[in-house]
Amino acid sequence: MVFRHCFLASGLIAFLTFSCSNGANSSAENTTQVVQESNVTQLFIEAKATQKAEDFFHQGNNLLDRQNYENAIKAYDKVIAIKVENPEAWINRGIALTSLQRYQDALASYDKAIAIKPDKYEAWYNRGIALTSLQRYQDALASYNRAIAIKPDKYEALINRGIALTKLHRYQDGIVSYDKAIAIKQDLHQAYYNKACSYALQSNLELAIENLDKAIKLVPNKYKKLAKSDPDFSKVRSQKQFQELLQ
Repeated sequence: MVFRHCFLASGLIAFLTFSCSNGANSSAENTTQVVQESNVTQLFIEAKATQKAEDFFHQGNNLLDRQNYENAIKAYDKVIAIKVENPEAWINRGIALTSLQRYQDALASYDKAIAIKPDKYEAWYNRGIALTSLQRYQDALASYNRAIAIKPDKYEALINRGIALTKLHRYQDGIVSYDKAIAIKQDLHQAYYNKACSYALQSNLELAIENLDKAIKLVPNKYKKLAKSDPDFSKVRSQKQFQELLQ
């Protein structure tokens, strides 16, 4: 089976003028000015910190894109040190950890993001991927369900949900999930291939071939090669029709 993975700051400074006639009010006015200047200084410090966090975040994303996962994590850690309640940094940190197969650490990172923003689709979706990698399919299914509830048209989550269901031997439910993904995007070769796997696991040769044929027509070299060794097809691989499809 196959998976589917500007800042603006402003401040206002008030200037006060004094004369000898201010008399007793001068002390209060001075106090007011000091408080305002202190507030502006604090805003400036916070603005600089936020800008630095943004810079580290973009640095982390660039490193993540280049598959430099260890350094990406370090960059996201710097973001979090400045602004701990940054769900995007926690999510991307989790993706880097997942890429390093540090799944438990990734889960902790996704859970941090969810605690900050419970309706963050990306956190639930990537959490499902980490759980699938740990073979915790029931938990993965729950995460994909949450992701789909937030973003129903996200076909990647529907495909991965189908995989979790198939791993739980809920083949028909898995097929329904793949069909929902295909209804959103017609040329989903991953969904057709995974449907073929589900039918093969049920020894349904005809529908396994039908769906595998659709996947092969979309991406010929990949799926012909994959189907030759994928254990999901072990029940039908010896059949003549199946062999002919892979020629």
